Amino acid sequence: MSMDDWWFNAIYSVTPTILVGLIFWFAMRAILKADSRERKVYAKIKEQERARLTAAQDADATHEDAP
Repeated sequence: MSMDDWWFNAIYSVTPTILVGLIFWFAMRAILKADSRERKVYAKIKEQERARLTAAQDADATHEDAP
């Protein structure tokens, strides 16, 4: 067995592990980025709903104070 065969076998043995690791890394990265974007959108919607509710409560309070 020559050194060239040894290096070929070493690279050939490690390649599947590296590829699976990269696929896993890309999948986890996509999942985490999607979760982050979803949280931002949810926070924005929640903020809009709070503003709408506050405006509605202020409008109701103004109508109650009017004679």
